[in-house]
Amino acid sequence: MDQCVNVERELEKVLQRFSTYGQHCDRTLDELLDYTSGLKQEILHTSGEEQDLPGTLSLVLSQCCKRVKDTVQKLASHHKDIHSSVSRVGKAIDKNLDSDLGSVGMEACWQAESQRLLSEVMVEHFFRQGVLDVAEELCQEAGLCMDPSQKEPFVELNRILEALKLRDLRPALEWAVENREVLTAQNSALEFKLHRLNFIRLLMGGAANQKEALQYAKHFQPFALNHQKDIQVLMGSLVYLRQGIENSPYVHLLDSTQWADICDIFTRDACSLLGLSVDSPLSVSFSAGCVALPALINIKAVMEQRQCIGVWNQKDELPIEVDLGKRCWYHSVFACPILRQQTTETNPPMKLVCGHIISKDALNKMINGSKLKCPYCPMEQVPADAKQIYF
Repeated sequence: MDQCVNVERELEKVLQRFSTYGQHCDRTLDELLDYTSGLKQEILHTSGEEQDLPGTLSLVLSQCCKRVKDTVQKLASHHKDIHSSVSRVGKAIDKNLDSDLGSVGMEACWQAESQRLLSEVMVEHFFRQGVLDVAEELCQEAGLCMDPSQKEPFVELNRILEALKLRDLRPALEWAVENREVLTAQNSALEFKLHRLNFIRLLMGGAANQKEALQYAKHFQPFALNHQKDIQVLMGSLVYLRQGIENSPYVHLLDSTQWADICDIFTRDACSLLGLSVDSPLSVSFSAGCVALPALINIKAVMEQRQCIGVWNQKDELPIEVDLGKRCWYHSVFACPILRQQTTETNPPMKLVCGHIISKDALNKMINGSKLKCPYCPMEQVPADAKQIYF
């Protein structure tokens, strides 16, 4: 992250110089325009038709030309000075950001099976983003056979999202009504929030929409139990229709961020129905890689300097722990208190008869004949009685 900060610092200097230069240009050119405009008016005022310009006026005009030329040259000179600042940004990038990332890569990622999995993940990402033509082209080039049924849910999802971005609630409402039972089972508030937004749009029409708003309020009846307070607020806003909601205590109902929120809610609930994560696996992996990459490059350089490359020989683990932040915490983990290692699929956590938990490797190392003594209590037990647990 320090490297990125250094690059950003140089970039901010360039942007600041560009901003200062732009303001200086505007001010200088405005002064020059005022000067030349005044001179033009003076020439028109003092000179008659088909008459030679007085000698004094000719001198003033030549001075004007010189001033214009000098001003242009100074602006060009200042602009050239900025080029050096731009070149320093490039040097900062070369100095702080390592362009050779192959040292931390794994050759196994480019094998045929891994390539196929990567292509499938990319195709799903493009489907999620709504760029179906790109996804189909990638399928053809990678030789993937994608079932049309895999594409259809994403087509519908993106169609509804595009409509929501245009503030068209009808497709989303139709989808919510169609999937009402499943959404209710998930305690989703999507359908209510869509009706709420539709009601607010009627409120924005003023007193002319009062009757229509009252009629539309009947849609809130199925949600009265779980959203009573919100409904009360919506109904109370009707009192201020004549003076305008924007001039009432209910002005918060007009917050435009609600449209972005409804898009997020719809995406979350739709992905849940499809059995998908809200974020694309490709985007999550890419973000995690961006966070982990600087640390991996640094540790690789240290290992090369100390000639201990053989330490990092496991394909399914990293030489150091990389904190990706809580956003990338998807499941609980268990570290064996005996070996102080994180459990894996081949070394799962095991629950002893006494209730204490250790890793399978630790259990195997502590077996003495046909007995096992718990490292935390004096209870002896048979190793076969230990049971694997899942987090």
